Amino acid sequence: MIRLFVNVDHVATLRQARGTVEPDPLAAALLAERAGADGITVHLREDRRHIQDRDVDRIRKGIKTQLNLEMAAVEEMVRIALDTKPEQVSLVPEKRQEITTEGGLNVRSQKEHLLGIADRLKPVGIRFSLFVDPDLEQIEAARQIGADSVEINTGIYTETKEPEALQRELDKIRAAARHGAGLGLRVFAGHGLTRENVVAIAAIPEIEELNIGHSLIARAVYSGLEKSVKDMLQAMEQGARMRKT
Repeated sequence: MIRLFVNVDHVATLRQARGTVEPDPLAAALLAERAGADGITVHLREDRRHIQDRDVDRIRKGIKTQLNLEMAAVEEMVRIALDTKPEQVSLVPEKRQEITTEGGLNVRSQKEHLLGIADRLKPVGIRFSLFVDPDLEQIEAARQIGADSVEINTGIYTETKEPEALQRELDKIRAAARHGAGLGLRVFAGHGLTRENVVAIAAIPEIEELNIGHSLIARAVYSGLEKSVKDMLQAMEQGARMRKT
């Protein structure tokens, strides 16, 4: 069966908006595991806009499944990964001004740099993955530097509405998945996936694993808000009954 890794970044986004202690990304990760998630993904950004260093450590120690640490290909993050030892590191491109990750990693232009990171992570048992566009040359380059897997960027597919263009993007992803698997790479996918658009991606036989976050957290707001309001009303009623008459 295809695996689901749940990204809990935006639980931390909500927490950081108020600078408080809740909602807690670890609590969310444990709920995701309880619901059947095969693993947890967090992206520790250089600007620490959501996930914090302490979150990575707590989630690594607290979950029962596996941790996939997304990070930029920079020395600071490599040191954190070596200290934390997640089961997998996924290198992604990162721009400070972007809202979310825009496009895949250009592996071809930085082979030596990425190979140097792989040579530090893999000997200590950390699997090495690269987030790439559905581009055959980038996937070839990932294999050449010894990546264990590639995560195919589904962003353009998820943003495309016109049927013919959508089919072209889906065909690119299918071809990239076949090519990656043919080279001996494990093939994952993610970015912008929702309950509605995930079906066609999950149907691609070479794709073993999906990383999904924002859509899950957004849906959770709706599905859990009614109960949250009811619980608050019950607590208020309990307090009201304690008022002195």
